[in-house]
Amino acid sequence: MNEKISVLISEEKIKKRVDELAAQLSECYSGETVTMLCTLKGAVVFTADLIRKLTLDTRLEFVRISSYDGTESTGKLKMKYPLECSVKGKHIIVTEDILDTGRTLKFLHEQLKAQEPASIKLVTLLDKPDRRIVDISADYVGFTIPDKFIVGYGLDHDQKYRNLPYIGVLEQ
Repeated sequence: MNEKISVLISEEKIKKRVDELAAQLSECYSGETVTMLCTLKGAVVFTADLIRKLTLDTRLEFVRISSYDGTESTGKLKMKYPLECSVKGKHIIVTEDILDTGRTLKFLHEQLKAQEPASIKLVTLLDKPDRRIVDISADYVGFTIPDKFIVGYGLDHDQKYRNLPYIGVLEQ
Protein backbone atom coordinates (compact mmCIF):
# COMPACT_ATOMS: atom_id res chain seq x y z
CA MET A 1 0.00 0.00 0.00
CA ASN A 2 1.45 3.34 -1.04
CA GLU A 3 0.25 6.06 1.36
CA LYS A 4 0.73 9.78 0.91
CA ILE A 5 0.03 12.37 3.59
CA SER A 6 -0.64 16.00 2.79
CA VAL A 7 -0.58 18.63 5.54
CA LEU A 8 -4.04 19.93 6.45
CA ILE A 9 -3.15 21.84 9.64
CA SER A 10 0.45 22.76 10.37
CA GLU A 11 2.26 22.26 13.65
CA GLU A 12 2.42 26.04 14.12
CA LYS A 13 -1.35 26.47 13.66
CA ILE A 14 -2.03 23.67 16.13
CA LYS A 15 0.24 25.22 18.76
CA LYS A 16 -1.41 28.63 18.33
CA ARG A 17 -4.92 27.17 18.60
CA VAL A 18 -4.05 25.07 21.66
CA ASP A 19 -2.75 28.25 23.34
CA GLU A 20 -6.04 30.02 22.51
CA LEU A 21 -8.17 27.16 23.82
CA ALA A 22 -6.13 27.01 27.04
CA ALA A 23 -6.59 30.75 27.56
CA GLN A 24 -10.35 30.46 27.03
CA LEU A 25 -10.66 27.54 29.46
CA SER A 26 -8.43 29.25 32.03
CA GLU A 27 -10.64 32.32 31.90
CA CYS A 28 -13.88 30.31 32.05
CA TYR A 29 -12.73 28.35 35.12
CA SER A 30 -10.60 31.01 36.80
CA GLY A 31 -10.11 30.13 40.48
CA GLU A 32 -11.63 26.65 40.11
CA THR A 33 -10.16 23.18 40.18
CA VAL A 34 -10.91 21.22 37.01
CA THR A 35 -10.65 17.58 36.03
CA MET A 36 -9.41 17.01 32.50
CA LEU A 37 -10.85 13.79 31.15
CA CYS A 38 -8.81 12.58 28.20
CA THR A 39 -10.40 10.12 25.78
CA LEU A 40 -7.84 7.47 24.90
CA LYS A 41 -5.90 7.01 22.70
CA GLY A 42 -6.27 9.76 20.13
CA ALA A 43 -6.62 12.75 22.47
CA VAL A 44 -3.43 12.11 24.47
CA VAL A 45 -1.19 14.44 22.47
CA PHE A 46 -3.79 17.23 22.40
CA THR A 47 -4.55 16.84 26.11
CA ALA A 48 -0.86 16.86 27.08
CA ASP A 49 -0.26 20.09 25.18
CA LEU A 50 -3.47 21.71 26.45
CA ILE A 51 -3.00 20.83 30.12
CA ARG A 52 0.49 22.37 30.16
CA LYS A 53 -0.95 25.70 29.00
CA LEU A 54 -3.78 25.91 31.55
CA THR A 55 -3.40 28.32 34.45
CA LEU A 56 -5.74 26.27 36.64
CA ASP A 57 -5.50 23.70 39.40
CA THR A 58 -5.95 20.66 37.17
CA ARG A 59 -6.49 16.95 37.76
CA LEU A 60 -6.05 14.46 34.92
CA GLU A 61 -8.12 11.33 34.30
CA PHE A 62 -8.50 8.98 31.34
CA VAL A 63 -11.32 7.05 29.74
CA ARG A 64 -11.42 4.69 26.79
CA ILE A 65 -14.63 3.94 24.96
CA SER A 66 -15.03 1.43 22.17
CA SER A 67 -17.65 -0.18 20.00
CA TYR A 68 -15.23 -2.79 18.72
CA ASP A 69 -14.72 -6.42 19.64
CA GLY A 70 -11.47 -7.28 17.90
CA THR A 71 -11.71 -5.71 14.44
CA GLU A 72 -15.51 -5.75 14.20
CA SER A 73 -17.82 -3.01 15.44
CA THR A 74 -20.61 -4.24 17.69
CA GLY A 75 -22.53 -0.99 17.29
CA LYS A 76 -22.74 -0.71 21.09
CA LEU A 77 -20.45 1.59 23.02
CA LYS A 78 -18.80 0.44 26.21
CA MET A 79 -16.18 1.79 28.56
CA LYS A 80 -13.03 -0.25 28.01
CA TYR A 81 -11.13 1.88 30.49
CA PRO A 82 -13.67 3.44 32.86
CA LEU A 83 -13.19 6.41 35.15
CA GLU A 84 -11.33 5.69 38.35
CA CYS A 85 -12.78 8.65 40.27
CA SER A 86 -16.10 10.22 41.10
CA VAL A 87 -17.07 13.29 39.07
CA LYS A 88 -19.89 14.35 41.38
CA GLY A 89 -19.64 18.07 42.06
CA LYS A 90 -16.51 18.49 39.94
CA HIS A 91 -15.84 20.67 36.91
CA ILE A 92 -15.12 18.24 34.07
CA ILE A 93 -13.37 19.16 30.82
CA VAL A 94 -13.56 16.30 28.32
CA THR A 95 -10.84 16.36 25.67
CA GLU A 96 -11.44 14.55 22.40
CA ASP A 97 -9.27 14.28 19.32
CA ILE A 98 -12.09 14.39 16.78
CA LEU A 99 -15.84 14.87 16.95
CA ASP A 100 -17.08 12.80 14.03
CA THR A 101 -20.41 10.92 14.21
CA GLY A 102 -20.82 12.15 17.78
CA ARG A 103 -21.83 8.76 19.18
CA THR A 104 -18.82 8.36 21.48
CA LEU A 105 -18.93 11.89 22.88
CA LYS A 106 -22.71 11.77 23.41
CA PHE A 107 -22.38 8.42 25.20
CA LEU A 108 -19.64 9.79 27.45
CA HIS A 109 -21.54 13.03 28.11
CA GLU A 110 -24.62 11.08 29.21
CA GLN A 111 -22.52 8.82 31.47
CA LEU A 112 -20.91 11.85 33.10
CA LYS A 113 -24.12 13.86 33.43
CA ALA A 114 -25.74 10.99 35.36
CA GLN A 115 -22.97 11.36 37.99
CA GLU A 116 -23.94 15.00 38.71
CA PRO A 117 -20.75 16.96 38.04
CA ALA A 118 -20.72 20.71 38.73
CA SER A 119 -20.18 21.27 34.99
CA ILE A 120 -19.13 19.48 31.81
CA LYS A 121 -17.35 21.15 28.92
CA LEU A 122 -16.53 19.28 25.73
CA VAL A 123 -13.31 20.26 23.97
CA THR A 124 -12.35 18.73 20.64
CA LEU A 125 -9.30 19.42 18.58
CA LEU A 126 -11.13 18.60 15.36
CA ASP A 127 -14.79 18.79 14.37
CA LYS A 128 -16.18 17.01 11.30
CA PRO A 129 -19.80 18.23 11.25
CA ASP A 130 -20.56 16.60 7.89
CA ARG A 131 -20.34 13.17 9.55
CA ARG A 132 -22.54 13.91 12.60
CA ILE A 133 -25.35 11.42 13.16
CA VAL A 134 -26.31 12.32 16.75
CA ASP A 135 -27.17 15.71 18.19
CA ILE A 136 -24.10 16.88 20.06
CA SER A 137 -21.60 19.68 19.69
CA ALA A 138 -18.42 20.68 21.47
CA ASP A 139 -18.20 23.75 23.68
CA TYR A 140 -14.71 24.45 22.33
CA VAL A 141 -13.43 23.46 18.88
CA GLY A 142 -9.88 23.67 17.66
CA PHE A 143 -10.58 23.32 13.94
CA THR A 144 -13.55 22.43 11.77
CA ILE A 145 -12.40 20.11 9.00
CA PRO A 146 -13.84 18.50 5.86
CA ASP A 147 -14.81 14.83 5.65
CA LYS A 148 -11.35 13.45 4.92
CA PHE A 149 -9.39 10.64 6.58
CA ILE A 150 -6.86 12.38 8.78
CA VAL A 151 -3.83 11.33 10.80
CA GLY A 152 -1.21 12.91 13.00
CA TYR A 153 -1.06 14.73 16.32
CA GLY A 154 -2.44 11.66 18.08
CA LEU A 155 -4.75 10.38 15.34
CA ASP A 156 -3.79 7.14 13.67
CA HIS A 157 -4.31 4.76 10.80
CA ASP A 158 -3.73 1.20 11.96
CA GLN A 159 -1.74 2.60 14.94
CA LYS A 160 0.63 4.54 12.64
CA TYR A 161 1.16 8.31 12.29
CA ARG A 162 0.14 9.35 15.84
CA ASN A 163 3.60 10.93 16.24
CA LEU A 164 3.27 13.40 13.37
CA PRO A 165 3.42 16.98 14.71
CA TYR A 166 0.73 18.15 12.25
CA ILE A 167 -2.70 17.02 11.03
CA GLY A 168 -2.50 15.40 7.63
CA VAL A 169 -4.90 13.94 5.09
CA LEU A 170 -4.11 10.31 4.36
CA GLU A 171 -4.39 9.52 0.68
CA GLN A 172 -4.07 5.96 -0.55
